[in-house]
Amino acid sequence: MIRAAACVSIAVRSPRCIDRNGLHVSNMAALTDCMHAVARVDATRLVDGFRLHACELEHERIIDGDARSAAIAAASVIAKVTRDRYMRRIAPLYPEWSFEGNVGYSTPEHREAIMRHGICPLHRRSFASVAYSQLGLDSAAGEFEELPGSEGGADVIDIREAIRAEADADDVEAVAGDA
Repeated sequence: MIRAAACVSIAVRSPRCIDRNGLHVSNMAALTDCMHAVARVDATRLVDGFRLHACELEHERIIDGDARSAAIAAASVIAKVTRDRYMRRIAPLYPEWSFEGNVGYSTPEHREAIMRHGICPLHRRSFASVAYSQLGLDSAAGEFEELPGSEGGADVIDIREAIRAEADADDVEAVAGDA
């Protein structure tokens, strides 16, 4: 998909940024950053479901966009593959949570690992889950070490190394930056 695209941009926000600003605000900021990175004068800009109020570039909101637009569907796949690949590559730093298998999704095994070990810097403290509530981790109190790629408490994580160009277990090639 990335090779077929005229241009691709990937933006990642740190769990710390999402906890501070909220998931929706963080997603809209990342999407705005991507929109600016790939903007072409002659292109139609489509966004899945939301208007980007902070984005001065003209764009069209498409409700249920991943079902109605091949470009939006492709962007969704690229985002998921990139996120899953990042989680698998960073998994050795946090072996207790088995991210290589669950890639951070709320599987029964992942919830059990949270119950046993608490949360790590990859977990959003603002994520509302049963496991977090049971552990009293549903507030933003407490500090963690920084995530690799987010030195200095940056809101944006540099994942280029984690998703470098190569086929891995999912046999999908990923390339960071413009295609």
